[in-house]
Amino acid sequence: MSAAARSCLQPALALLWALAVLVRAFPASAMPVVELPEGFSAVMDLRLIGVDGERSWIDGGFGKARFGAGADDFDLEPVVANAELVWEPSLTWNLDSTLVVAFQDGQEQPFDVVEAFVSWRPVPRSATRFSARAGLFWPPVSLEHEGAAWSVAGMITPSAINSWIGEEVKVVGLEGTATHEFDGGGRLSGTFGLFGYNDTAGTLLAFRGWALHDEKTTAFSDQPLPPLSDFMVFSQAPATSPTVEIDDRPGYYGRLSLQLAAPVSLEAFYYRNRGVPEAINKNLQWGWDTRFLNLGARIDLGPRTRLIAQGLTGRTEMGIEENDHYWVDTKFRSAFLRLTHEIGRATLSGRVDLFDTEERGSQMEVEESADGWALTGAVDWRLSTQAELIFEALHIDSDRGVRTRVGLAPSQEQNVVQVALRLTL
Repeated sequence: MSAAARSCLQPALALLWALAVLVRAFPASAMPVVELPEGFSAVMDLRLIGVDGERSWIDGGFGKARFGAGADDFDLEPVVANAELVWEPSLTWNLDSTLVVAFQDGQEQPFDVVEAFVSWRPVPRSATRFSARAGLFWPPVSLEHEGAAWSVAGMITPSAINSWIGEEVKVVGLEGTATHEFDGGGRLSGTFGLFGYNDTAGTLLAFRGWALHDEKTTAFSDQPLPPLSDFMVFSQAPATSPTVEIDDRPGYYGRLSLQLAAPVSLEAFYYRNRGVPEAINKNLQWGWDTRFLNLGARIDLGPRTRLIAQGLTGRTEMGIEENDHYWVDTKFRSAFLRLTHEIGRATLSGRVDLFDTEERGSQMEVEESADGWALTGAVDWRLSTQAELIFEALHIDSDRGVRTRVGLAPSQEQNVVQVALRLTL
């Protein structure tokens, strides 16, 4: 980190220290409790953000963080990052519904639908129980997100893997799950889903590469792409629509989860959208044949310490086939380790990410390939049952040759420091 960045960190650290004093001064029981009407809940994220480095992908750059204006200086600014309203009415004794509407800084539409689905959960009558859901939702890939608002527990920024799931792998589908509880402890769960409206998954990975951010795709907002090649600029729209159906072919996914009697759970997830690479609509949105395998594990090292790991590898193809390769033929992979430890009202988290893409498409430059790593550290103070204060520092180091299109060196580093007040009502 540069000397300028370190000097500009001082206001954020001073604010963190002052807020930490407030945490100790006022017990959680003294915090007021806000109650919403039955069936409603909300999450609001107010932040002070310090960032340096290249322009963010949200603003059409190659930057891998959510924030970044492309300046050399370390900028510090307050932001209302997210505000989500969740409505979960019960339709019958075993049928529930979920509707999530969100505002996100940088989102194309001011307010948009994040998820909308119905869930069937009958009362279990044996060791095996069943459930299902249908509508607009994320498949069960992430080991970091939780709750109806799909927030990351204990941190602000999800891993590269789950950032991508949040931005491109959202489906309109039907999903069923069967779970069996073993007598001696432990649980085995299997999930299968059929879906549509996710034909463009892979666009961001191919044209931008991996990123680390908490911007979540919505039903009607597009995601911007970085500057494209001279060929692609006439073939691909400058933004991607993550929830669109192009080829009328359903995709599928399957998941196996094993919770051992010991405090260890293992997961395997396979996804394929069965997109037709040559399919295109009038808005220059293409079908992408995207498939990936994700493996994950949770290990409780103690009553207050947890290790989470995920690894994902896949491939995506798009365009016309030429010389045994489509226009775009991108292999991608990423992995992370995250360690979390609770100390009183504080949760300490650290994570390391590794990621890369390999481009072999007939109309893509070799310089589209990329690799990188990231380190994230966070402290989460629980102020009350409805409020928490999160301090997070993120460093990203990556190399991607096509940054020369905008006059940047292929290798770039970026630092993002965030202090967030997260209210859960």
